[in-house]
Amino acid sequence: MINAWNYLDDYAIHRKEILGAVDRVFSSGRLILGDEVASFERRFASLCGVPFGVGVNSGTDALFLSLKALDIGQGDEVITVANTAVPTVAAIRATGATPVFADVMEDSFLIDISCIESSISGKTRCIIPVHLLGQPVDMPCLMKTAAAKGLSVVEDCAQAAGAMYQGKAVGSFGDIGAFSFYPTKVLGAFGDAGMAITANGQLHDRLRKLRFYGMENAYYSEEEGYNSRLDEVQAAILNLKLESLELAICKRRSIAEHYSRDLEGVGDILVPSVFPERFHVFYAYTIQTSHRDALARHLARHGIETRINYPFPVHLMRGYRFLGYKEGDLPVTERLAGRILSLPVFPELSEQSVHEVITAIRGFFETCE
Repeated sequence: MINAWNYLDDYAIHRKEILGAVDRVFSSGRLILGDEVASFERRFASLCGVPFGVGVNSGTDALFLSLKALDIGQGDEVITVANTAVPTVAAIRATGATPVFADVMEDSFLIDISCIESSISGKTRCIIPVHLLGQPVDMPCLMKTAAAKGLSVVEDCAQAAGAMYQGKAVGSFGDIGAFSFYPTKVLGAFGDAGMAITANGQLHDRLRKLRFYGMENAYYSEEEGYNSRLDEVQAAILNLKLESLELAICKRRSIAEHYSRDLEGVGDILVPSVFPERFHVFYAYTIQTSHRDALARHLARHGIETRINYPFPVHLMRGYRFLGYKEGDLPVTERLAGRILSLPVFPELSEQSVHEVITAIRGFFETCE
């Protein structure tokens, strides 16, 4: 079986170091917001080129607390995309604000910046660009649009740790960058974990208070806050995995290059576009084909697991019907949802497995022809 992702090979390779990191935490006498969290906050923020990082419970909380730190809430609107994980939208709704969806570009799946202006109203306070699948949004262009309208920007970097635009890390362009370290991510913990990064000292201080009941000192709340703390054990594992992040990304990019080279021109497949000045980290390797469902079934019969990121645009989900969107409102987003298929891509995936995936795909289209 070729999995779309699994952590077991990674764990087998690094088991001794991982258990050593966990034991270090358990032996430290400090289980909550200790040295491991502080170290990871400094190291990851530095990697992203900003001075401040605030470790939180999850990527969803990183988005939610970022919006709260910007005083976004009831009556406000936040522009984002519908071809994203539900947490992007759930975080907006958790503040009381209303998500407004812009369509995306067919070749990159990323927010179509030309659609943003028509989505802005007198209630708009913020834009959340999603660096989907590991490829950066054109942040300089988006930041110009936001600045012209006086809007805040929170970058959803959940799938894009290590990605860069013009050599600058995602998360460092906007007011705040929100990251997920869910196990499947490019930099993944062995449980839930997230971080908000910023270059703004005041936002940093606010985020630190918000994650810990609004407190600066124990037992006294400065403002209404929440309980969202990055766990010491997960921080220790992330500190360990941070050392091999560059190599892990290199392996992802190598697998992606192999797929693109050998699948270009096969059937009606469109391989992912990689744009100039963007450093894509390939959280997912996502092709387009009009034969998506049949191809997925064919690959499953050959023991190859695939994923769809994402089969249902958020604006058409029953849970968000109250927002008032209907089929046809986001035509590119909706068209892509029926064509996209993500192939296995993770650092431990062997060359032989990549070859098997390619061979099975070629076999499918030879049969179709």
